[in-house]
Amino acid sequence: MKVFELKNKTMNSESGECILGFQDTGSHACYMIYGFLKPNEKGRIVKPGKGHEEMVLAIKGDLEVTGYCSTILKEGFAFHIKGDHECFLQNKGNVDAVYIIAGGHSDDGHH
Repeated sequence: MKVFELKNKTMNSESGECILGFQDTGSHACYMIYGFLKPNEKGRIVKPGKGHEEMVLAIKGDLEVTGYCSTILKEGFAFHIKGDHECFLQNKGNVDAVYIIAGGHSDDGHH
């Protein structure tokens, strides 16, 4: 078992995200992204790609979701998206919004 510290690593990155993937886990089956959007920041695209799917969880704050699926993702809520569908995240709140994106292969997406 390996433990990963994500919060400080994310806060110190220019992208506002920390991605755990093959380099960290040695697995091509799944990945996880821990990120944040500053107040009024927008444009974070969520597009898993062919053969993949993702779940997005709002950890802190609410996120506006537009595109393929449009909703307000309240803190503690998640949504699921597959394939080439895409949507965008925006933080319309007054504090940083924190999210997790977890993804992996769809049934037809093994490589």
